[in-house]
Amino acid sequence: MYRGKAADFRLERESEYGSPEQNAAVKEIVEAVRLEGDAALLRYTAAFDKTELTPDRLRVTAEEIQGAYSHVEPDFLDALRQAAANIKAFHEKQKRGTWVDVQPDGTMLGMVLRPLKRVGLYVPGGKAAYPSSVLMNVIPAKVAGVPEIVMVTPPSTGGKEGIDPYILVAAAEAGVTEMYRVGGAQAVAALAYGTASIPAVDKICGPGNIYVALAKRAVYGAVDIDSIAGPSEIVVLADDSADPRYIAADMLSQAEHDEMASAVLVTPSQALADAVAAELERQVATLPRVEIARSSLEQHGAIIVVDSLDEGLDVVNKLAPEHLEVMTEDPLELLGRIETAGAIFLGPYSSEPVGDYFAGPNHILPTNGTARFSSPLNVDDFLKKSSLIRYSKNALFRDAAGIATLARHEGLEAHARAVEIRLEGRETQ
Repeated sequence: MYRGKAADFRLERESEYGSPEQNAAVKEIVEAVRLEGDAALLRYTAAFDKTELTPDRLRVTAEEIQGAYSHVEPDFLDALRQAAANIKAFHEKQKRGTWVDVQPDGTMLGMVLRPLKRVGLYVPGGKAAYPSSVLMNVIPAKVAGVPEIVMVTPPSTGGKEGIDPYILVAAAEAGVTEMYRVGGAQAVAALAYGTASIPAVDKICGPGNIYVALAKRAVYGAVDIDSIAGPSEIVVLADDSADPRYIAADMLSQAEHDEMASAVLVTPSQALADAVAAELERQVATLPRVEIARSSLEQHGAIIVVDSLDEGLDVVNKLAPEHLEVMTEDPLELLGRIETAGAIFLGPYSSEPVGDYFAGPNHILPTNGTARFSSPLNVDDFLKKSSLIRYSKNALFRDAAGIATLARHEGLEAHARAVEIRLEGRETQ
């Protein structure tokens, strides 16, 4: 773990573009699925997941989904439903509608908003299966009005076709309309290009390993994607009023994700920095994922001591963190000066997991500094917009000369004539 001044800490994190071998493998898989459809999809599922499937077994049946409910605890289902209600309520406030501005002369200008027709959700399997991410991806799409939401997730390895029942229940509760037992780059390619069993979608969302991320990058353009997510990260900006136990616990909540996760404390208090370092060492030792968390802290963790909160804010805005916690005496006073962060958590009781699971804002956030220019997943991500233009005769006559002037300046004579042809005989009209 880095401990020291901001000037000596490397703020930028490298983006993950994969090795040449990984990129080549993904390109081969995507192209095979594009050309061969189900045949390639089933071949790669057998090779990577050790599961032999037939086309009629790709789709998860209604009976399997209903049966999954008997394998989850009632308290899990209650918590899941409350979280879903909170997420829905938050995203309902983001809804926007079509608007039209009608001018006195009859000209109409506006924007037509329509939901995407079909969206695909990738859900990792194994230890990285997170039901909460299912809610966060699906519910904004449902609020936007997307009618078809398709989930793909790998089958259990070793010849078993089963899918984590918690994932199936979360998908059913959120409103997924189709579920398929297929994963990896081949699943992303199937969503993008379509096969006989899995019709193509308009957009692909959801996290995955490096092969999934590279496949999403490869198919972007044929379909839209949400983002290429990097490792999770948290930055805590704190002064000496903060509790070092809380800070350490929240830093570890991200460090336990994986070895590449980043947890950073920025503070003007040397005493707090020392206390948090001690707390990290004490708390990490008792975690079930101690090796992952410790490796994350050692490789990508930092405790940065700044001269003032003003300098701390500069560091935060340069880091543009996925999660930012502000644990200062008056966090609201600093809010207006925070320019770049995916999600901002204010005060000692706004622990990062509150946002991950329950509060309602989306936990799918920009990583690797991309909060400088991008936003959390939201309802707008599942809408497409069309400009609306209905010019009146008087408006065209009024503006024709200006339009033609601009067109001819750019060397586009036909553009100018397309307007001017409508002016012929204007004196008699």
